[in-house]
This record gives sequence, structure tokens and C-alpha cells, in this order.
Amino acid sequence: MGKRGPRTDGTQVSADLFRATLGTHAAGVVIVTAPSPDGPPVGMTATSFTSVSLAPPLVSFYVNAASGTWPGIRDARGFAVNILAEHQHDTAARFATRGVDRFAPPTRWSEGPDGLPLLDGVAAHVLCERHDLLAVGDHWLVVGRVVGAAVDGGTDPLLYHRGRYGRFDGKG
Repeated sequence: MGKRGPRTDGTQVSADLFRATLGTHAAGVVIVTAPSPDGPPVGMTATSFTSVSLAPPLVSFYVNAASGTWPGIRDARGFAVNILAEHQHDTAARFATRGVDRFAPPTRWSEGPDGLPLLDGVAAHVLCERHDLLAVGDHWLVVGRVVGAAVDGGTDPLLYHRGRYGRFDGKG
């Protein structure tokens, strides 16, 4: 914390300081995908994915209210969380880019149960039904009830830290 401790006087932290501070927290990287009744599926990269509950099994993630992907996720009855493998940093970057067809080649994917778009080569899939949506600041909290899952036990996850993708070295 340097020579001064954190501020506790109720003043607001700048967006730049907030982003830099939270950037020190390493996070797993997922791509949330959902079918679209009107066209191609939708998908977005997220690092806010977390487990919520074991009974019932619930997970959550956040999506920016201004995201072009938000209406498709909001309106879908279900979604898939594709937990990326350490080699999929290009896929993560593609799904974080605006104005591209995220599901076009080189993206490899297939249609899973209930039409959920499932990315190939991931560390795991978590299949969800929409459970709850809650507006929180400039984002929406999306909570899903887990209805299916699959794990590739031999694949390490992709991580995100200080604005860069990385991997777990397995030491320790």
C-alpha cells in the first residue's frame, strides 16, 4: 500500500485507479455464448465468472449494459460458459473485439443441447438456464442454473492478469 493506506473517507476512486487495482487480481477467462432466435449466436469474453451456489448449482458473470452482446444474452433462455484453455488467447481476444463475426473461422464450435453454441478445445463447458438478472451499476449480473457440465481433465485454464493473457505454470 506504499506509505499511505487506502482511502476510507467515502470519496470515489477514479476509473483508472480502480481498473489498475483490480488488474492485479488474476482471473480465469471464459466465453459466454447463447443462441439467437433471429440469426447467428452471440458470445462475449468475460473474466467475472464465478460460482454462486452448490444447492442449487448456480454460477454468475457480469456484462456491460452497453455491450452489443447484452440483448442476445438477456433474451436467451440459456447460455453456455466456455472455460478457455491456456492456448486460446486468440479466441478470447476475438470474442472481446467489436464488429467481427466471432463465430466465423477460425473459431471452431458446434451446436450443443438446446442449441447452445459450444466452443471446441476448451478446458470445460458449463451449460446453464437463465436463473436471474440484476442491474448493478453500469453492468448486469447474470445468474445461471447449471444444467450440464463437461471437463477436459488434461487442459490448464487461460488466465488474465494486468491486461494480458497468461497461463498457470503448474508449479507450487
